Amino acid sequence: MMPNAKVNRLMILAGMILVLAVINGAIWQKERHLALGDIIYLELEPVDPRSLMQGDYMSLSFAIASRIQTTLNQESNSPNASNGHVVVRLDDQQIAHFQRLDDGSPIGDQERRLQYKLRNDQVRFATNAFFFQEGHAERYQYARYGQFRINDQGAPLLVALYDSELKSLDSLAR
Repeated sequence: MMPNAKVNRLMILAGMILVLAVINGAIWQKERHLALGDIIYLELEPVDPRSLMQGDYMSLSFAIASRIQTTLNQESNSPNASNGHVVVRLDDQQIAHFQRLDDGSPIGDQERRLQYKLRNDQVRFATNAFFFQEGHAERYQYARYGQFRINDQGAPLLVALYDSELKSLDSLAR
């Protein structure tokens, strides 16, 4: 009976180590993505910044998503399209502008592939909400751009929100 208890403990310990390794690996990948990803800005569309159930947050909708949705509706052969990439052109301020849906052709120096997902017939990038500390809603009402870091696969991670002059809203009057 004793050997079974010892084996069970070893299996539990091995399982815990495996879970921790997987979690830490995922954290390391996100940290690397944030540190090394290319910076791009996506223009925001105005939305309601409050949720009574979840506290203060800003619902995010991006102007480029409308262009992607329109293009998908015009070009799509499959009504069940779910995920894809769009090619964006970066201007001098790293603001992304819609060029075309990605067809696999080579991209230029100022172009990037950006991954999107279709959820409930809406184009999404990484997230559709930005949570902030309660009482700071006024600061984020000036948000006009979302700053993202994109990796080599075009996967975006939202870093911060910026105003119309590309000044970080996180750094305003703390």
